[in-house]
Amino acid sequence: MPIALPRRALSRTASIASLSLLTGCDFSDHGRVQAALARVSAWNDRVQAALFNPHKLAPTFAADRAVKDFRYNAWYGPDQAPALDAADYRLRLAGLIENKQPWTVAQLHALPQQSQVTRHVCVEGWSMIGEWSGTPLRVFLERIGADLTARYVGFECADGYYEGMDMASALHPQTIMAFRLSGEILPRKYGYPFKIRIPTKLGFKNPKFVTTIYVTNQQPRGFWTDRGYNWFSGI
Repeated sequence: MPIALPRRALSRTASIASLSLLTGCDFSDHGRVQAALARVSAWNDRVQAALFNPHKLAPTFAADRAVKDFRYNAWYGPDQAPALDAADYRLRLAGLIENKQPWTVAQLHALPQQSQVTRHVCVEGWSMIGEWSGTPLRVFLERIGADLTARYVGFECADGYYEGMDMASALHPQTIMAFRLSGEILPRKYGYPFKIRIPTKLGFKNPKFVTTIYVTNQQPRGFWTDRGYNWFSGI
């Protein structure tokens, strides 16, 4: 997830400058510039969604390529990461889901799991290969009777983060509920008890400390989308 707001501000300033030339907007006309930016962002989202192939896999790597000391990334320090207790944790389910019974950590860990060695790509310009293990989100959505014809899946997190994705991305075979990193139970600072790992999207689309999953036909908000980034953000 992005932490370098000055970098975003520079990028956004460049976008505003370009749009001012294309649209004739004056820098003082903040409302019109923001509206133009919003239209361009929405157009980008539509193009990315149209180009997305739900069957195309992100590159995978040999296990020895995985970094053991994976980079920490958030807008707060690791000592401020939520400390969720397995005994008290319950995953809440909402929206177009048949069985909304909350899930415990033990129940989640009992789900069938698979591993992937994939590259995490951050919007800040860095990337890192990690080994993630967990349950395909499709398997979980089928298990709880989610409406797979719905348009979106949304997530709410213990640290106040929120995110969402289109259903096709949620059902992608590499989109998982990651319970382990490098073979170990997911450490607190990386999102215990699980994070969504989706290697076909930029890193900020991979929410951590997930406490709620919901299925909906209304596009979910995104924490960084609300701060200027594209919603679809496929790679």
